[in-house]
Amino acid sequence: MPVGDLFMKVWKVRSGETLVAVCDSDVIGKKICEGKVVLDVSKEFYGGELVSREAAEDVLRRATVANLVGKDAVRCGIDAGLVHEKAIIYVCGIPHAQFVMI
Repeated sequence: MPVGDLFMKVWKVRSGETLVAVCDSDVIGKKICEGKVVLDVSKEFYGGELVSREAAEDVLRRATVANLVGKDAVRCGIDAGLVHEKAIIYVCGIPHAQFVMI
């Protein structure tokens, strides 16, 4: 994947807590609906900076909570050892995963 094809935003939510939102650049700003499930990939939540896969994986390894949308974003979570393939849901064929470190 070329450098800069993932959007990533980092949120400091509480003392010692870091929320990381990562999505593929082709889904940013979209609202994906399937039945009652709505996945809002808003620019406000996901639209931080464009980063490489390597940069996203590095930040994800330090996250306490993460939200991932899109094939490449979810693959980063898998490759970093943080997302199990069985934990992925698909909304209109687009993969989505979350994790929480406790």
